[in-house]
Amino acid sequence: MPQKVPTFAEQLAAARSSAVHLEMRDSYSVAKEIGAFAAWRDGFRHDPDDRASWWRPWLTLIEETVTRGVEIRRVRIVSEPVSEYIRFEHSGTFTNIAAGERIRWLPRRQASDIALPGNDFWLFDGELVRFNHFTGDGESAGPSFSDDPAVAGLCATAFETAWERAVPHEKYAV
Repeated sequence: MPQKVPTFAEQLAAARSSAVHLEMRDSYSVAKEIGAFAAWRDGFRHDPDDRASWWRPWLTLIEETVTRGVEIRRVRIVSEPVSEYIRFEHSGTFTNIAAGERIRWLPRRQASDIALPGNDFWLFDGELVRFNHFTGDGESAGPSFSDDPAVAGLCATAFETAWERAVPHEKYAV
């Protein structure tokens, strides 16, 4: 009998101390972001003072997780000059930070000597890896999971090395 794939919310709820996320693509075409990206291209920007207009369930989930004492960190490895999509992501990152996530940016040239896994990932408590797979066009191709200690170790080392080199969001200009 196939096992039920845990939702991301279930994985965060099970996290005890940490959830780290490494992103390595210069663009994504995830369906739920297409409208927001188009609006951003047309000049829309979130007003940081109008929290009600941009707060959403994802941010509540992050805030609740951080409030439980789970540290959430993200590194985005990006090509420079950055893509239009990365400028879009950067402009809205203040919302993640408001929810309690810590985010840094690493220019791709500074990552050349880091052993990186082949896919973006989340690592929960240094033990469970959720790989995010994407098509060549940037659409989600679903997750896969690993609790193999060697895989978790590779991801932990890659993330921590990238984190140490990366620039905090507030200091990274696009």
